[in-house]
Amino acid sequence: MRKKSKYKPKGVRLAALNWVLSGLKPVSQVGDALIVLKAKNHSALTEVVQGRGNRDQIDVLIAALNMCEAYAVYGKGKDWLPEIREAQNAIYEMASRGLEKEKFLFRGPEMQAVNLAMEIHDAQLEQSTVKQLEEMSDFVTRQIILKRARPIISKSEHQSTQEQSRKKQGQALLPA
Repeated sequence: MRKKSKYKPKGVRLAALNWVLSGLKPVSQVGDALIVLKAKNHSALTEVVQGRGNRDQIDVLIAALNMCEAYAVYGKGKDWLPEIREAQNAIYEMASRGLEKEKFLFRGPEMQAVNLAMEIHDAQLEQSTVKQLEEMSDFVTRQIILKRARPIISKSEHQSTQEQSRKKQGQALLPA
């Protein structure tokens, strides 16, 4: 029996020129993609602000702010990076509380930070091309794969993980 080959041919783009040209277009000129994306982000924010948010809406907000940070890292809105990180910390705190209490609600300063970051994200999207949007999406995916993203866990889970790591360190420090 013959050994299975590891070779896998790459996909072929049927309209390579159209693909390149569409990558150069601003996102605002590609149908209603920008409007749909903004509506999805803002409806998730509205649901959370009004107290009806669930894990899916939190994931949408996290994805939007991750893209916002990726744009800032690559130069679009680099001067807003501290405010974006503050908004990410606000979502992290709110989601950690929400996992414990089963209700996702922002506090006042957290809501202000996230609102500002969403405005920044909207401005970034309006100035972005399709290719830049794809690159930022790939960047965020790579960061998640490389474990550079913070997973959201409840405060009690965080404390129990810290206790377990302390026990492991304590066991490793004891003489044999």
